[in-house]
Amino acid sequence: MRTILLVLTAMAVIGLAVWAYQENYRTQHATVETERLQRQIGEARSRLAMLKAEWAYLNRPERLRDLAEINYYDLQLLPLRPEQFGNIDQVAYPPTGLVFDLSDAVDVSSQGDWP
Repeated sequence: MRTILLVLTAMAVIGLAVWAYQENYRTQHATVETERLQRQIGEARSRLAMLKAEWAYLNRPERLRDLAEINYYDLQLLPLRPEQFGNIDQVAYPPTGLVFDLSDAVDVSSQGDWP
């Protein structure tokens, strides 16, 4: 009986060692994968910052104005003037009767089926 108990204990220890060994390698793999993803995220953020800087550089007002002047005969672009924009009183707002008033809401907690 004692021999059987000793063999079962040894098998349990070996089984736990194999399990711990596998978990160790899974953890190392997950760590390597996480570091790889973090590097990719950093590279993507770096590229995004560079693209934002390029976009800001290319959309400078003086550069766009010069391009519009150079290509005037092809594009017929004119500079924007304040008269081309509307006034605030020209904005069509929804009628005030369509706004939901919370004071008209029904109190559902007073209806019987709520816990």
